[in-house]
Amino acid sequence: MLWGAIMRIKILSVGKKMPSWIAEGVATYIKRFQGIEVKLVDIVPPPQSANRKKQEGVMILEKVDAQDWVVALDEKGKQWSTQQVAKELEGWTFQGQNVTLIIGGADGLSDEVRTRANQIWSLSLMTMPHMLVRVVLVEQLYRAWSLLKGHPYHRE
Repeated sequence: MLWGAIMRIKILSVGKKMPSWIAEGVATYIKRFQGIEVKLVDIVPPPQSANRKKQEGVMILEKVDAQDWVVALDEKGKQWSTQQVAKELEGWTFQGQNVTLIIGGADGLSDEVRTRANQIWSLSLMTMPHMLVRVVLVEQLYRAWSLLKGHPYHRE
């Protein structure tokens, strides 16, 4: 990414049609970003089958660009404080790569997706519905961005 270029964050999320309150929550935070383009890409899960997680993994990886920095959200990943998320966001910006964050389906992420990931991040030790993860993720990214920009949204 060239100096002054807009950083792009793509969120790949497995799931069917989300309730309106989820879509509204995500949209509320996405439109607040300045200097970062955040895009949510829905991946419709395949029908229930024995190898559904693997099929979802193939669908996810088809939407990941080869040069992207990939962060998979997984309950077994590292937990980050808000300050750590801000530090990661700052690092991703300086790396000059676009970032793809991945939210898996109800069965989690395939081994192939976990292997492709540059980082694995756990939002919480609690199990959350993947649709709610969308809102929590975008809010935390916005909070980290506001911390880096000195914006009053984040207060310590």
